[in-house]
Amino acid sequence: MKRILVIAGSDSSGGAGLEADQKVIAAHGCYAMTATTALTAQNTLGVDAIHEIPSDFVRRQIDACVSDIGVDVVKTGMLASADTVSMVAKALREHKIAVSVIDPVMVATTGAKLLPDAAVKTLCNDLLPETYILTPNIPEAKLILQESGREQSEIRNVDDLIDLARAIHRLGVKYVLLKGGHIPLTAKYEIAALDEQKEIVVNVLVGEDVCEVFDLSYRKSKNTHGTGCSLASAIACNLAQSRDVPAAVFSACRYVDAGIRLSINLGKGSGPINHFHSLQILPFTPGNFTEYLLSRADVKPAWHDFTHHEFVRQMGDGTLPLEWFKYYMIQDYIYLIHFARANALAGYKTKSLDGVARAAEIVLHIREETALHIRECAELGLTMQQIEESEESQACTAYTRYVLDIGQSEDWLALQISLLPCLLGYHVIAKRLDELQRTDPPATANRYKTWIDNYVNEGYSSAVTTGCALIEKHIVHQSPRRINELVKIFIQATRMETGFWDMASAP
Repeated sequence: MKRILVIAGSDSSGGAGLEADQKVIAAHGCYAMTATTALTAQNTLGVDAIHEIPSDFVRRQIDACVSDIGVDVVKTGMLASADTVSMVAKALREHKIAVSVIDPVMVATTGAKLLPDAAVKTLCNDLLPETYILTPNIPEAKLILQESGREQSEIRNVDDLIDLARAIHRLGVKYVLLKGGHIPLTAKYEIAALDEQKEIVVNVLVGEDVCEVFDLSYRKSKNTHGTGCSLASAIACNLAQSRDVPAAVFSACRYVDAGIRLSINLGKGSGPINHFHSLQILPFTPGNFTEYLLSRADVKPAWHDFTHHEFVRQMGDGTLPLEWFKYYMIQDYIYLIHFARANALAGYKTKSLDGVARAAEIVLHIREETALHIRECAELGLTMQQIEESEESQACTAYTRYVLDIGQSEDWLALQISLLPCLLGYHVIAKRLDELQRTDPPATANRYKTWIDNYVNEGYSSAVTTGCALIEKHIVHQSPRRINELVKIFIQATRMETGFWDMASAP
């Protein structure tokens, strides 16, 4: 995980500053550290107050991070004072920070001034020579040129923006990204005089061997608070992940553009962008999908109906009519045949040799389970001829063909999810019934104890653990939308299991 140290001020409203930086860095899969230069009382309407952090304390924050965790890229934002600007330049030199993204935060989107005049001078004299890439907007670029005693030309078109970026580059910065959001252009790359002419926003990247113009669609939106902070942090992450400068900048521009386009309205003024527009956030922690699944409000009723069915209760206390159980055992034998077919199909669906071997192991386990099943049927007075000549019930047909259809039409994981109610449910049921045999034993020996024992024994318990672990391994790579689709498959298969009990209760 790449390490980004952000040296900037805090935004109490969370849309800019350190708070926005950390969101961007998290969204890019990097690790954020912070050195806080100032605290602000602000919201989407403006900055009410600024409390500066002494520069020597900011330096101690920097040193603490660099000396222990280390830093791949430094990104700066609001530096608040001339002393802090000077100190940051010195820290970059002394810690030999090769890659830095300096966002010369001078004026907030809301218009508040965030950097005093003395600090602007120090930035030009001390910090620019240590800068890898500088990301000024147009007003900031003009202020830097003015402070450096350079002439400014009027901006009329994209060529003037390129000239402005090159003028900043000549001050000693390795790369300059001039952000053109303050001056939208027409389709012909000229300044838009009217709102309806605004079509393009241009960012210009200039370096010793680079001059690139990045076109972005102009977006009429009030939600642009923190765009500069977010862009610079995205560039820092991309550079840390070994992208070249043009690619790092282009990707960051697209990230912020999508953040504006997909923003939601927060606050009464200039709201924040959506920093997490491209994240697929799982509703469970890795390794805990099954727990999450069974706790969902849409799963609970179906799962309870299945695992606490009257048929199950009567097996637990030994009062289940024997003829019902015999009919269930016949249909369950037929089900096991199709269950083996489904797992053989899972072997075909998987792309790894280990997956094929695992499917084969399950089929062999089903064969052993079927052998136990046949012996138990024999103890009940059922012959193989009776079992094989029995008609398959509609409930069994509906359930097994549903699972096989999922196997044919969906992917490997969907097939495993459709099989999970059976695999896990029988174990959950048997564990509860086994506990009841000890805490509330039937008045006479329970003739269904063998069935209970079959699904709590070490072999079946191991199969459940392995099957659930495989699902846990693959489910974390799914999108939230796909997870919801898989949950629906699980619910339907669980209802089919309940239908199996219903069938057995009315042979």
